[in-house]
Amino acid sequence: MSGKRDVSRGKFRVAATTAGAVADRARREAPQIAVIAATEIAPPATADDRTRALALVPVSRETERRLALYVNLLARWSAITDLISPASFQHVWTRHIADSAQLLDLAPAARHWVDMGSGAGFPGLVIAIQLSNVPGARVHLIESDKRKCAFLREVARETGAPAEIHPVRVESAEAQGLTSVDAVTARAFAPLPRLMEFAKVFLAQGAVGIFPRGRSADSQFDDLPEASSFAIEARASRVATEASILIVRRRRDDAIG
Repeated sequence: MSGKRDVSRGKFRVAATTAGAVADRARREAPQIAVIAATEIAPPATADDRTRALALVPVSRETERRLALYVNLLARWSAITDLISPASFQHVWTRHIADSAQLLDLAPAARHWVDMGSGAGFPGLVIAIQLSNVPGARVHLIESDKRKCAFLREVARETGAPAEIHPVRVESAEAQGLTSVDAVTARAFAPLPRLMEFAKVFLAQGAVGIFPRGRSADSQFDDLPEASSFAIEARASRVATEASILIVRRRRDDAIG
């Protein structure tokens, strides 16, 4: 992507000779310096929260190491861009990591995923990290905010996650043109009817939809204009017992136009 820059290293040379020029240069480079200097800008995740998350959704030691690196980068980048709320960071392992990681078991054979409206990478980047050692795995992260895309790229690079970042809107031709998709997901992205409108191009290919929803998931079914075209199953979340996860498949005898 054009305009890509490495914010993890670099020495800044100030060529200006006047005090005003130096000050102007410093103001322009402040966001980069903030990322380099920040270590724990957001509140630190508690060890108890991490332990609880991994008890709810166990992962290998290598995956845990990659996820911990993700959390550290999330804390650092929160200094310059809006990723998650500071208040939720103390529970980042349960509220975001485990809540995302539980989805993989609902489509265990899926190797090619699409995450619509990835934001800070939940759930798509977590799933990509879980699939890091799976041959041929690929998770497409669709996110229109370019600063968030820069963050997603750095996490994918540092963790070795098989993620491909698309800096476009979900309704764009690039996003809607993705093929060979096994599973499509989205978290806190859009109301269910609009979410299904975006996802139906992937469901028509035979992909399964894995959509975390809140307590009102069942009541949202009536608002779906093509509800009869889908087989929808609600599963209880392993992390938030009051929440549901919708598993959506196209009915074999229906075409989605």
